Amino acid sequence: MHTEQFQQTPWRSPVRPFALQYASLGKPTDTVAPYRFDAARQLNVLPDGRPAISDTELLLTAGTTTSTAGSQTHFDD
Repeated sequence: MHTEQFQQTPWRSPVRPFALQYASLGKPTDTVAPYRFDAARQLNVLPDGRPAISDTELLLTAGTTTSTAGSQTHFDD
């Protein structure tokens, strides 16, 4: 990557999780659905089995669905 090109980018804004670009705003909530890491599927899931990324309220409240899975499954993290 050329540093000069990056510095001249006109949209210098704070970093925002990619998924939030597609999350629609809803009513604010005080509760967030718990999610867990599913080792077989290698992703975070909600109690009903849906991927945690599909819960827009969770994304808007938490900002992301991070886990420690990467450090446990990949030697180069």
